[in-house]
Amino acid sequence: MRYESELALRQMVEADINGLRRVLDELTLARADLEAQIESLQEELAYLKKNHEEELQSFRADGPGEVSVEMDAAPGVDLTRLLNAMRAQYEAVAEQNRKDAEAWFLEKSGELRKEISTNTEQLQSGRSEVTDLRRALQGLEIELQSQLAVKKSLEESLAETERDYCGQLSQVQQLVGHLEAQLQQVRADAERQGAEHQRLLDAKARLELEIDTYRRLLDGEAAGEALNESSALTECKSQAPSTDSSKDPSKTRKIKTIVQEEVNGKVVSSQVQEIEELM
Repeated sequence: MRYESELALRQMVEADINGLRRVLDELTLARADLEAQIESLQEELAYLKKNHEEELQSFRADGPGEVSVEMDAAPGVDLTRLLNAMRAQYEAVAEQNRKDAEAWFLEKSGELRKEISTNTEQLQSGRSEVTDLRRALQGLEIELQSQLAVKKSLEESLAETERDYCGQLSQVQQLVGHLEAQLQQVRADAERQGAEHQRLLDAKARLELEIDTYRRLLDGEAAGEALNESSALTECKSQAPSTDSSKDPSKTRKIKTIVQEEVNGKVVSSQVQEIEELM
């Protein structure tokens, strides 16, 4: 902005100089016009002198002798003196105009020189500032290039990191999928084990019921009812007393005793004992 203001001021000074040059040209043209008028008046004066001399010579040639004529008349106009006065007046006016123009020109030139010197100093300072700004701009451009290089390297490292994390994420997703599959398998196994445990609990309940039944049998309940209940609850069958007519006509009965061992509520062993008794 300072450079533009100084440039505008310089253009204004140049415009003033051009205006002064036009004024000087006009004064030169006016002086040339006055000089041309002076030359025309000098030529007219020379022409009048020449005519006067020719008329004198003709009068002298025509007259036979000397004639003395005296007459009272107004004195004639001295054209030479008049022309000299006019010339002196024109020269004085031209000289005064020249001096005035020269003084005005010198004054304006001094002012212009002062303004030009001031503007030159300001221009030098502006140029130095422009040079400093150019250097600062070059430094900023260099820094910008370095920052762009850093940005590019960071973008490359970011892309590489994203690729690494994408790979790791895919591995983690695969691991999660595998773990989910294992979890599903574990859940299925747990459900199967739960079902198996429930089945074992049901078997345990049935066995406990059978044990209670056999205990009642051992306590003296009817053999037929005990044998019927045990055959309905378990796969072990009690056989009814049979007679062998061929060998012995007497009646016998069989009593089965089941002995089970439990550890922590689970049956670890089971034994069946049969006893035959005569009726």
